[in-house]
Amino acid sequence: VSESAAAEINATREAGGRIIPVGTTACRLIESAAGAECIHPWSGETDIFIRPGYKFRIADGLMTNFHLPRSTLMMLVSALMGRDRMLALYAHAIAERYRFFSYGDASLLLPKG
Repeated sequence: VSESAAAEINATREAGGRIIPVGTTACRLIESAAGAECIHPWSGETDIFIRPGYKFRIADGLMTNFHLPRSTLMMLVSALMGRDRMLALYAHAIAERYRFFSYGDASLLLPKG
């Protein structure tokens, strides 16, 4: 996370805007760079494992594709949206024949509240 990216993210939050990373990798990156109330410039490896119960500090939503059930990425989106809500969304996606995997259909996930 560059100094300018951190400044832009922090300014957006201060102005009341939402931070919505595009992709789970970007989500893990900004959450790894998160401080208590803002994001800091950061570079390096992360071992952050986002699963239900995780308290997001920076991401207010997520744009991502539909991930395979029982995957760590499904755990990440369930942490954001809630497991039951994700199961309902996935049931809809399956019924409507959405495409899964990396080149599948995308979703904009915005948690309630």
